Amino acid sequence: MGVTGGIAAYKIPSLVRLIKKSNCETEIILTGSAENFVTRMTLETLSGKKVWTDDDFGSSIPHIKLSQWADVLVIAPCTANTLAKISHGIADNLLTSAMIASDCPVLIFPAMNEKMYGNPATQENINILKSRGVKIVEPSDGELACGDSGKGRMPEPHDIMHEIFRALCVHDMAGKNVLVTAGPTHEYIDPVRFISNPSTGKMGSSMARSAWYRGANVKVIAGPVEIDGWGMEFIHVKSAVEMLNAVKNNLSWADYVVKAAAVGDYKAKEFSPVKLKREGKDSITIELVQNPDIAAEIGRVKREGQILIGFAAETDNVSENARSKIIRKNLDYILANDVSAEGSGFAYDTNTLRLIPRNESETEQVFTGLKEDISFDVWSRIIAG
Repeated sequence: MGVTGGIAAYKIPSLVRLIKKSNCETEIILTGSAENFVTRMTLETLSGKKVWTDDDFGSSIPHIKLSQWADVLVIAPCTANTLAKISHGIADNLLTSAMIASDCPVLIFPAMNEKMYGNPATQENINILKSRGVKIVEPSDGELACGDSGKGRMPEPHDIMHEIFRALCVHDMAGKNVLVTAGPTHEYIDPVRFISNPSTGKMGSSMARSAWYRGANVKVIAGPVEIDGWGMEFIHVKSAVEMLNAVKNNLSWADYVVKAAAVGDYKAKEFSPVKLKREGKDSITIELVQNPDIAAEIGRVKREGQILIGFAAETDNVSENARSKIIRKNLDYILANDVSAEGSGFAYDTNTLRLIPRNESETEQVFTGLKEDISFDVWSRIIAG
């Protein structure tokens, strides 16, 4: 990790903590200017390793050793000055020399005033680096340290971690388009009440994130739930009908469709435009009607070669109920789980899923663990066929 002299360097200690928490090792190079914003001692304490500076340059050829050691090189924040240097092959400090010597994936996070970022020279330098295969992660819009507001903020540490993980993964899904539904739906009875379920969208989010790490283009159609969407396109919906329409609108784009949302099976037959009052009523009867079955609708119209992956949240006869859905909905795979089991189903970080293929010559497989890990393994199995 190279740290240059921008105010966004204050985020680097938090990033180093996340890297270490993820069981990754990091070697850090501070430029001379960066030492004005974050101390060597702070980063050495957090990383548990020596932090490299220009004082070490030339003594033991550290730029060669560090570049050979690294699986990914991250420069964050990257100033306009450093961008100009590395785009033109200037190697006048330890960091720029390591950049020249490196042949691993490179991630650069520019951070500066919006006018500096938009300057034609800066943009030309960025385009030069992109043409050489360097990943430039564009800064975010927002309030800047100088008091201006615009495009120039470095992403937050957890977003930088997403980019690091993606750079570290084998991109065996590069060029593939993945459409994922996630979370619950809200089926409104009146303006303030709705029927729903406890889904948090964690499983769908994990399936989407794992595919994105592996190089896929990912769109997530999410019900009313908060999901970390860095790097992915998000389409927000509330009801099952809205989700169905969003899926239909994006279906032709997708190579894989993952139906991980917990879609409401029923909705109120009649929606009350005003809040229903309880005064004078000991009970109330609401007639429910079926929502459209999104997976079945898609199964009827999916194109040849398009892979449809369903989920079945069951409480009994898990495999039998799930396998019947494969045929009825024309799925290629279904992931079934017993949501009544401890540590499985809604809201948990863990899960136990049984992958059931439509092709009965393929064996079923059970995955247990963190939803993030399960998702990665599920994709490996599906890609392998």
